[in-house]
Amino acid sequence: MNVNNNSYTIGFASVMVIIVAALLASASISLTPFQDRNIELEKKQNILQSVGINIERDNSEEAYSQFIKEEIVLNYKGEVIEGSAFDIDLNVELKKEIKDQNLPLYKSILEDSSTCYIIPLRGTGLWGPIWGYIALKNDVNTIFGAVFAHKSETPGLGAEINQAFFQAPFKDKKIFNGENEFVSITVTKGGAKEGDMHAVDGISGGTITSDGVTDMIQERISHYIPYLEKNRPSLNINNISDTLSSNNLISMING
Repeated sequence: MNVNNNSYTIGFASVMVIIVAALLASASISLTPFQDRNIELEKKQNILQSVGINIERDNSEEAYSQFIKEEIVLNYKGEVIEGSAFDIDLNVELKKEIKDQNLPLYKSILEDSSTCYIIPLRGTGLWGPIWGYIALKNDVNTIFGAVFAHKSETPGLGAEINQAFFQAPFKDKKIFNGENEFVSITVTKGGAKEGDMHAVDGISGGTITSDGVTDMIQERISHYIPYLEKNRPSLNINNISDTLSSNNLISMING
């Protein structure tokens, strides 16, 4: 009798496990499109946030279409290639040699007609991946805004990279120095020096995560330099000569 009872219990439990597993699998499959859609909208929300457009996730579709005018894919030479920037998974790309990587770039035109170049970021913090977006103004040197996120950094410490107080100081910092050399942005332990255009304050107690943000920004942006230099507004010799000639002519007219 006990054997029969045990067999019945085991059989019943097995059937229930199969039924529950089937229901969970079915629910997972049916929910996948909704999950993917939410991920897509959140990504658009974060891209927009880097250029100062803060909206609810569910409203990001329309705003994205309005302000993001180009989705570009680059190779390591800074050449535009075919592909979908939005569909690129940086986690996959980072496992490749740089010569084989696809580099996504977003071009935004804001309400005042100014242009921003948005570069996706991905790196490593203390406990896992960190990522974000950094937007450069039309001079491809000055930071318009930055947004960061993480998977599992320590609450109250490294996890603070997703807070406004950490992200806001990146605005108006420079990635090139006065000699037009790429120097990136350093997240500085103990605080950046006053007037330092290439550094921001680190997070107290979050040194490893802060270093991870520094490394992430430097590593990712460095691969965009060939493209940025080609699109960086600058005076060339002819411009300078024309300007000098114009100034001389004006001086002669004014006596």
